[in-house]
Amino acid sequence: MPNYRLHYFDVRGRGEIIRLLFNAAGQKFEDVRYTKETWPLFKPSTPLGQLPCLEVDGTLYPQSGAIYSYLAREFGLYGKNNMEIFKVDIVMNIINDLMPFIVSVFVEEKDEEKKKTLLEKLLNDDAPKYLAQLEHVALQNGGAYFVGNSLTLADLAVFDLTDNLLQFKPDILSTFPLIVNNRKVVETSPALASYLKTRK
Repeated sequence: MPNYRLHYFDVRGRGEIIRLLFNAAGQKFEDVRYTKETWPLFKPSTPLGQLPCLEVDGTLYPQSGAIYSYLAREFGLYGKNNMEIFKVDIVMNIINDLMPFIVSVFVEEKDEEKKKTLLEKLLNDDAPKYLAQLEHVALQNGGAYFVGNSLTLADLAVFDLTDNLLQFKPDILSTFPLIVNNRKVVETSPALASYLKTRK
C-alpha cells in the first residue's frame, strides 16, 4: 500500500471523513494537524493553497471530495458495482446540497445575531429537509446501510454530517429512525469503535 499522510487542521471538519475512511479500512496513515501558527508556513507547499491535502508517496493532492472518492475506491468502500457507486454518489450529493447552508452559518456569516437566525433556520428547516431525503434513500435500500449490505463512504459521510448537527440539536434525528439505526451500525463497527471512542 502507498504511504499516506493527511494534512489538515486540528479539528474534525472536512478532514474527519478522511480519518473515518482510513480507520474503517484499517489502513495506517499519518494525521498531520496544523494550527493557526503552523498553517501559513505549510500553505505555499500545497497545490491549491488549501486543506485538506492527502499526501500519497510524497505527492500532495487537494480537494476533499476527490480524496473521499479516491480512498473509498482504494479501500473497497465505494460499493461493489457501478450501481452501488451511483447510489453512494446520490448520498454524497444530498450532503453537498446541504453544505452551503452549513457554511453560511459557520464560515461566511460574521454577525452574531444573524448567525443565530441562520443556525435556527439550518436546524429547523434546511437540515431536516435533506435528512428526510437521506432517510428516504435508507428506506429504499431496505437494510442497515445506505448502500448495499456493507459499510461504504455514504454511511461514513452521513455519520459525520449528523455528528455535527447533533452537537447543536440533540433531538434532530428524532423523526429519522433509519439514520439513527445506521449511526449505531457505524458506531459498533469493529474497525471504527475504538477510533470513535478515543478521537479528539
